[in-house]
Amino acid sequence: MHVLFCHKNFPAQFGHIARYLVNNKGFQCSFVCELEPGEFDGVRRIQYKIQGGATKTVHYCSRTFENATWHAHAVYETMKRHADIKPDLIVGHSGFGSTLFLADLYDCPIINYFEYYYRGKDSDLDFRSEIPTKEIDRLRSRTRNAMILLDLQTCNVGYAPTEWQRSLFPTEYHPKLRSIFDGVDTSVWYRRHNVPRQIGERQIPEGTKIVTYVSRGFETMRGFDIFMKVAKKICDTRDDVIFLCVGSDRVCYGGDLNRIEEKSYREHVLKQDNYDLDRFIFTGRVHPEDLANILSMGDLHIYLTVPFVLSWSMMNSMACGATVLASNTAPVQEMIKHGENGLLADFYDVDHFTELAMQVLDDPQGHRYLGDNAMAMIQDRYTLEKCLPQMLELYESAINDRTSVAA
Repeated sequence: MHVLFCHKNFPAQFGHIARYLVNNKGFQCSFVCELEPGEFDGVRRIQYKIQGGATKTVHYCSRTFENATWHAHAVYETMKRHADIKPDLIVGHSGFGSTLFLADLYDCPIINYFEYYYRGKDSDLDFRSEIPTKEIDRLRSRTRNAMILLDLQTCNVGYAPTEWQRSLFPTEYHPKLRSIFDGVDTSVWYRRHNVPRQIGERQIPEGTKIVTYVSRGFETMRGFDIFMKVAKKICDTRDDVIFLCVGSDRVCYGGDLNRIEEKSYREHVLKQDNYDLDRFIFTGRVHPEDLANILSMGDLHIYLTVPFVLSWSMMNSMACGATVLASNTAPVQEMIKHGENGLLADFYDVDHFTELAMQVLDDPQGHRYLGDNAMAMIQDRYTLEKCLPQMLELYESAINDRTSVAA
């Protein structure tokens, strides 16, 4: 059995399942992406190179589709040159268009991973009402779904990582979509005990409380500015807390850099108030093992997001048994029940965030049950051991359905 995975990056969402299929099921797995070719853990990596893309002369609303079309065509031309590869199944991330034209190259089922369906209202685009939404961006939210809709039409079956993300897609496609989470690798993301209280050269004294915040990029979509306001209120009240902020000065989502003069959104936020930066450690990006140590040593983990794709970091923090205080937004509500396996506060309610944070910091041990319950939930429902068999069943059903139709 040969599975061809398609994504512009590698290993992306598919690394774990590809290794699982190779090592446990004897499958062949190939992975077409933009990275250089090679072989990794038994998975053959094939490189595609796009030959063009959207320019300023292309209508703003159609640039996403233009770029996705170039990716789709590059994947098609690349795989056409690899006549030795004859997949029994194709699995790809929808939105980049990677799998679209493969339906004309191979006679095999296609499974697409559907992460997000864009909307102009009641969505990530207009959630932060204090940030003006340009009319053209609202219009573009419709056309950003063009390739996604083509993938929905073309694929045999699809899946989304959470029920909430699945619910965003047009109801007529719901029968075609399942909810299967990517899976948490608990060989990495687990609670570590007696972790050295040290970040780089800086030693964190015993008795000092640790609050953690993790985001791939410091930006409004992940509530970095709200977190910093909460952190300042905590700093102003007590002197026994330090904040470990993991992430980088990049904007992954949204147009923060178009609205500010500073080079980074973090710089912009820090200018808005008088922060005692000795109380903050900005680590930059860290290795997963180091991040698991940081999450394990923390007394409180704060996570915020607008209604958008749920961050892996929140699930990883729960797997590490962190006491999580998060924004009471739709993607979070599916995972955290207030007072059971974490705490929730309204996204903008800095005072309530601060109040709940102070309660935890006053008695971290008394709130350990929240982290323990979070860890138990991950173990019960969201580990790789739980999710990979669901993926395999989806793959096999797609292949078997196609085989039965052909017969």
